[in-house]
Amino acid sequence: MTVERIRPLTQLGDTYRPILLGFLDSVRTQASPADWDAQPEIIRIENRIQYIVPWTAKTQKVTYCFSLLSEGTQWYFQHLEVIFIRLDTVSNLPTSSFPDASEERKTWAREEIYWSFVILNCYLPVAKESGKEAALNLLRDGAGYFIGARTWVPFVPPQRAFVLYLCWEQANLRGNQVTLLNLQENEAIVRLNSHFFALYGAAAHLKPVISLADYKQICETIWQDRASNAGWHLNIQYSSDYQATFHLKGKK
Repeated sequence: MTVERIRPLTQLGDTYRPILLGFLDSVRTQASPADWDAQPEIIRIENRIQYIVPWTAKTQKVTYCFSLLSEGTQWYFQHLEVIFIRLDTVSNLPTSSFPDASEERKTWAREEIYWSFVILNCYLPVAKESGKEAALNLLRDGAGYFIGARTWVPFVPPQRAFVLYLCWEQANLRGNQVTLLNLQENEAIVRLNSHFFALYGAAAHLKPVISLADYKQICETIWQDRASNAGWHLNIQYSSDYQATFHLKGKK
């Protein structure tokens, strides 16, 4: 397989070719011997052929959709996706029922849509026009976030409310894995396994347009502003896979 045999979706452009090649290589190396014998479901739409097939990914079974383009006697690889919705099965109109995806996949989709919009439609255009600091200023929502914490968690002191709200919001609204390790009057520790950094590794449309350092700075800017508005000093420590541990110390 070479980049010459890859034709990405037009909106992604040719810079996406080596990224797709890297994904294919990852899929190949993770495959179990039985994967190669799996019989795919085949769906043809004009010159596009799609193969839906179960596959091994990090020791778990997932279902991939491989999309190829056919031109005469030649074929070209176009796309690889693990999130797809079988809306092609909708029939018997009128209907108010539509095929759904798992909660885990919907959480991922929400986060991918949200952060892609923030970075592609807000951060990058403003950074190009007015500079990085102006773009980061757009993302500082600490005052409003703290108001949300104080009003939605009114039964504890404000600083404590911020930490508890942080855990609830990230776990129950954002779908991240959150562990509250310590919560005292002037100190708190929260471990956060966030979709934010997982997206950078998996949603390859981000890598060509923003460096990991700038991407990380977005996370730092948002959480430093939120913590500061709530009266906390924040230190963030990262593991090798960018699992973040928030160490909060009271300002007073």
